[in-house]
Amino acid sequence: MGTTRRPGSYVCGVDAAIDVIGGKWKTFIIWELSLRPCRFGELRRQVPGVTEKVLAAQLRELEADGIVHREAYDEVPPRVEYSLTPRGAALNEALVPLEAWGKANIIAGPPAPHGSAAAGEMREDDDVALITGAS
Repeated sequence: MGTTRRPGSYVCGVDAAIDVIGGKWKTFIIWELSLRPCRFGELRRQVPGVTEKVLAAQLRELEADGIVHREAYDEVPPRVEYSLTPRGAALNEALVPLEAWGKANIIAGPPAPHGSAAAGEMREDDDVALITGAS
């Protein structure tokens, strides 16, 4: 599941950024770690639906990209904590406008066009059911 980053192959900055956050769970992981550092089990509980295998792979990729820091403590039992690096925090800030767009345009639905039936007006191109049997 690992990917090879090839800086010369990107078409634009968005292409490069999407390569880093691509995958179903990475944005959820980044968001959770923006709240506070987490241990693996805690992070797994906070990202419902992700399997241990996939979470471990996504964390490794984010660590390799410099987004996540993995701190292993020399304790018994062993303890590992994940947190965002400054680069990861900057990436999370860049995702805030994307979140706002998603809330406004997908979750809330697109705004009704001006003059549409939703605004109480009919237009010539609005689909209207035929009324049969009217005289």
